[in-house]
Amino acid sequence: MNKPFEHAQWEREYAAQIGSERALRNRSGIPVQPLYTAADRSGEDAQALGFPGQPPYTRGIYATMHRGRTWTQRQLVGLGTPADYNTRLRDILAKGGSAVSLIPCNSVFRGYDMDESHFELLGTCGVVVNCAGHMDACLAGVDIERTSVALNDPSPFTLLAFLLATARKRGVDWHRISGTSNQSDYLSHFVANHMFFRIALPGARRILADHIEFCTRHLPKWNPMSVVGQHMQQAGATPAQAMAFTLCTALQNAEDCIARGMAPDDFLPRFTFFFDVSVSFFEEVAKFRAGRRIWARLARARLGAQDPRSWRFKFHAQTSGADLTRQQPLNNIARVTVQAMAGIFGGLQSLHTDSYDEALSCPTEAGARIAISAQNILREEARLTDVIDPLGGSYYVEALTDQMEAEILRVMDQVEQAGGMYRAVEKGLVQKEIGDSAMAFQRRVESGEQVIVGVNAYQVDEEAAGVRALDKPDPQRMRAHLEAFARYKAARSQSALQRALDGLARAAGDPARNLFEQVIAAAEAGATHGEICATLRRELGFGRPLVAV
Repeated sequence: MNKPFEHAQWEREYAAQIGSERALRNRSGIPVQPLYTAADRSGEDAQALGFPGQPPYTRGIYATMHRGRTWTQRQLVGLGTPADYNTRLRDILAKGGSAVSLIPCNSVFRGYDMDESHFELLGTCGVVVNCAGHMDACLAGVDIERTSVALNDPSPFTLLAFLLATARKRGVDWHRISGTSNQSDYLSHFVANHMFFRIALPGARRILADHIEFCTRHLPKWNPMSVVGQHMQQAGATPAQAMAFTLCTALQNAEDCIARGMAPDDFLPRFTFFFDVSVSFFEEVAKFRAGRRIWARLARARLGAQDPRSWRFKFHAQTSGADLTRQQPLNNIARVTVQAMAGIFGGLQSLHTDSYDEALSCPTEAGARIAISAQNILREEARLTDVIDPLGGSYYVEALTDQMEAEILRVMDQVEQAGGMYRAVEKGLVQKEIGDSAMAFQRRVESGEQVIVGVNAYQVDEEAAGVRALDKPDPQRMRAHLEAFARYKAARSQSALQRALDGLARAAGDPARNLFEQVIAAAEAGATHGEICATLRRELGFGRPLVAV
């Protein structure tokens, strides 16, 4: 194609002025040109943009997007005892937070109760919640009938069981409970978050399908499936890889449900996605726009969904903690702001902004307040909600969206060739790809090719930072929490507890029974998180993730 005279003249002037120039590539390996024009979308990859709320959904899944309804401010909170958590949560809600997101203690993520864990670590990374009474205390004063709740709750979903027990205690109809099982994606845990992986891969696969089936039947406002790209990108996957692996995981889980006789339009409308947003601004915007239109095609053509609600790519985004630095931590405020803008321009439905001090500890109150204020400023002062898809039509953004889509599809094809996401993970293919990408990025940092302000460039005296990490939970309060837990366990009906745990064990051996239904029954009989996990580990096997080297 012949270029216009003006374009050719610019190329000559640019080459003369720039001299020798290192080729630029984004984190996904896509070359970045110095200038984009309409010609960059004139090829076969160019797609009609359409309109928001209409296929191909490049411009958003709803007609009004953020102009009609802004994103949900869903700050992840986890701290100390349930009382500590409740105090912080209610403060965040009072300052503009509009939904609940609960992060449990690492002991909970590992599948153990507090009396099985090292005391000095309890509550340092999340709230210690081991039974239904603890959940009730976490949400004291919160109207769970009207407030959406996200539970970072890996298989076997004990936190949701505790929430349902709390709802029954408060007289709240389960049909009115809304929110998300935000860590329901066992494949991402197996690949990139080994601490979360509690039960052997086949057992985790079954529990997830049982969970989706139960929620589809009994919890119409609950989203049982959050497909997690965040863990994989935090572990080192490029943005394109993270999107590709996430879409492959969604396909795997959807096809598992269909194989059990579930209709796609019954469960797909409540599939959600959870992504990391790096500081690579335009790349992240393009990642989300490309992922949205790929999912719409797959849901229709491959999964057979007829309901437009099934085609919607609903996603929560968290600004990337992997980009935050311990050096000059106040710089993280700028990083988080850029990340948040990328997610907003990418069309997210809910957002968590990291606190600048999360590279040092759990967020301090001051850090959390700034993180929430960043969202309020972007919405109210910067007025980022005024226009739908404001970057739509940009030569660069549209060309990059096409290129990201091509790269995402290339990675997805690798997974398909390996037999689908479950088999690819089982073989270690996904782990190896992520490890290779992580190593390549680290080499660029160490060589100085990838500049990290305060780390390998623009360094200053660390003493000047003046940022204080959050204190550990009050040991006296945590000791009292532990002693109260011991009293709770002793006061339970041991016969009712044993019947419930026996029923859970029997259900694990009977594929015809729904395991999550039995998890709820155990929780309502007083079983603790650790007891439920231990029972299922004995029956289904201990999770031992594959580390590819």
